[in-house]
Amino acid sequence: MVKFLDLQQQYSTISSEIDQAIKKVIAQSAFIGGKEIKDFEAAFAAFQNAEYCVGLANGTDALEIAIEALDLPPKSEIIVPANSFISSSEAVTRLGHRVVFCDCDKHNYTISLQSLKQKITPQTKAVIAVHLYGHPCDMDGIMKISEAHDLKVIEDCAQAHGAEFRGKRIGAIGHIGTFSFYPGKNLGAYGDAGAILTNDFEVAKKCRMIANHGRIEKYNHVFEGRNSRLDNLQAAILNVKLKYIEDWTRQRIAIADYYLTRLKEIGQVVLPKRESWARQVYHLFVIRTRDRDDLKRYLQEKKIQTGIHYPIALPKLEAYAYTGQGSEDFFANKSDVELLSLPIGEHMSLQDAEQVVLAIREYYGTK
Repeated sequence: MVKFLDLQQQYSTISSEIDQAIKKVIAQSAFIGGKEIKDFEAAFAAFQNAEYCVGLANGTDALEIAIEALDLPPKSEIIVPANSFISSSEAVTRLGHRVVFCDCDKHNYTISLQSLKQKITPQTKAVIAVHLYGHPCDMDGIMKISEAHDLKVIEDCAQAHGAEFRGKRIGAIGHIGTFSFYPGKNLGAYGDAGAILTNDFEVAKKCRMIANHGRIEKYNHVFEGRNSRLDNLQAAILNVKLKYIEDWTRQRIAIADYYLTRLKEIGQVVLPKRESWARQVYHLFVIRTRDRDDLKRYLQEKKIQTGIHYPIALPKLEAYAYTGQGSEDFFANKSDVELLSLPIGEHMSLQDAEQVVLAIREYYGTK
């Protein structure tokens, strides 16, 4: 079996360090607000080349808190790419703002600059730039557009730990960046966890207060906030894993390079493009093919696990029927039936990748 994801295999390579980190937290009964959290926030900020990191309970909370911290006018329009997980859009509407979808680029699947410009109105106040599948957005283009229209830029980095735009780590290029450490992410905890990055001290301070009941010290509440703290156990686990993420990322890139080389001759398969200015960290390796479902079944018969990210474009979801954008002539609205995610990760060897390649070539009759 070529697994899509294998967290047990990953754990087996670092189990002694993980177990020791967990036991230390338990022995000290330091579950909330401990040293491990401060250590992780400092280490992750340094890893992503950001000034400030605020650890949070999960990536969805990170998006909501980021939007709230930017003090946008009530019922602002916020532009979100049509191809993403629902967290990117529900964070907008749950805070009382209006989500407006734009299309994604058909080559690298990140936000389309042309579509973004077309969706801006006087009510638009922010854009969520989703670094989808681990490929960074064109941040120069997005920042230029945002500056021209006085928009805030929120980077959704849930799938892009360590990704780079023109040699610069994503997350603090815009006004604020959000991360998820869901277990299946490139850098994953053993439960839910998230973080916010920013280079703005006041924004970081406000995010931390929102996440901790609006207080700056115990029982001194400046405003009503919420409870969304990164716990010390997850921080301890992330501290261990952070030491290995560069090695794991290099393995992901090696698998991706192998796919790109060995599958390029198959005309029925559209491979993802890696832009020259991007360090793509390949949280997912997504191909397109018109017979996606049949290929998926064939690979399953060959004991190769695959995924679909995402089977329904956001504007087409029942949750967003009211926007009327499910019928728009978006590439994202049409390509969702063709997307297929191949297995990729540090758990794979090149021999595993070759097994995937041979099965796909066999399916299409390519020797």
